[in-house]
Amino acid sequence: MSFSALNLCDELLKAVAEQGYITPSPIQVEAIPAVLSQRDVMAVAQTGTGKTAGFTLPMVQLLSDAPTPQAHNVRAIVITPTRELAAQVAESIENYSRHTTIRSTAVFGGVRIEPQIAGLQAGVDVLVATPGRLIDLYNQQAINFDQLEILVLDEADRMLELGFIDDIRHIQTLLPNKRQTLMFSATFSKEIKSLANSMLNNPILIEITAANSIVDTINQKLYPVAKEYKSDLLIYLIKFNSWHQVLVFSRTKQGADSLVVTLKNAGINADSIHANRTQHARTLALDGFKNGTIKVLVATDIASRGIDINQLPCVVNFDLPYVAEDYVHRIGRTGRIGTAGLAVSFFSEDETKQLASIERVIGYALEREIIAGFAPLSPASSPFDDDEFGNFEPDSNRQHKGKSKGRRKR
Repeated sequence: MSFSALNLCDELLKAVAEQGYITPSPIQVEAIPAVLSQRDVMAVAQTGTGKTAGFTLPMVQLLSDAPTPQAHNVRAIVITPTRELAAQVAESIENYSRHTTIRSTAVFGGVRIEPQIAGLQAGVDVLVATPGRLIDLYNQQAINFDQLEILVLDEADRMLELGFIDDIRHIQTLLPNKRQTLMFSATFSKEIKSLANSMLNNPILIEITAANSIVDTINQKLYPVAKEYKSDLLIYLIKFNSWHQVLVFSRTKQGADSLVVTLKNAGINADSIHANRTQHARTLALDGFKNGTIKVLVATDIASRGIDINQLPCVVNFDLPYVAEDYVHRIGRTGRIGTAGLAVSFFSEDETKQLASIERVIGYALEREIIAGFAPLSPASSPFDDDEFGNFEPDSNRQHKGKSKGRRKR
């Protein structure tokens, strides 16, 4: 099937072609006609399957057929859980609506609110927002919902996980009752069903993949390794495999920053992205990662669904997540829309419970693979001497050494 078979207008078909897309994904095949029918939609599809275009394309088409908004008004709102996702959804809307008269913008915290207020004065067709900043703008009377036609909740399950349910409930009370509501989620938990029942009116239900399934384009590898030598193994793999773009997940913000220092000391250009960094720093890090000036981006789970990079080749779980479902969301950053991807996870003895939970969620055991020279060791042992540190010449016959000589502290 082609995009033209989905009854999209010529302006959108031209924009889709310019983005290099030829065949719609399964979620797009189902969601685009459903949204165009102006029914409420509850769509469940795994991360990386093309959900954003699934609601963006028909939303832009519907809005193109009506008058422009009045001052301070918005005609459609897309609510996202993170700043990074808001920025990327806004970029997608801009790309797809470039041949129309649709005006769009994004608002989120971490940056000055005054320019965002100014940008809303003339009114916009589509506003992409995080929940807190949207409420702030409403409280400052910078935004009016009288002309609202469409509400989209993107990554609804993630919003619940991050504790935004009260904000979403409050926003719901501010909006017109007569509207089209679209809810997109990677999972369909009891909480999501409850939220959908309270916000959607007789919705069309679309389920493309089973919740918590892994696409077959992702090659998963699990490497048991002593906790003390995870960073050494990461550096070895990056250099041995000549990885040029790697998204690494750390469990903590401090751990992410520490790992960046270690990677830089090994001659690998890296940066971090987490909640403690300013929005400007996070934007620079993400832009550098996208354009290739930064080889390794170390992130906490704030980025597990907020980073959308075409053909991202590799994701590494430096630490296994506490929440098993986050494993699915993390590795869903690679292997997107049919492209091949690699998901590497490091596993130390103290993560036994997390691994068991992950394997219960995905429904099978991950195959363990030992890297020569990096088998799990006692803390008193080191996989190599200091004169080998940072060189990592591949040697399948390398044996574990004895007690470390002046091992670096991390």
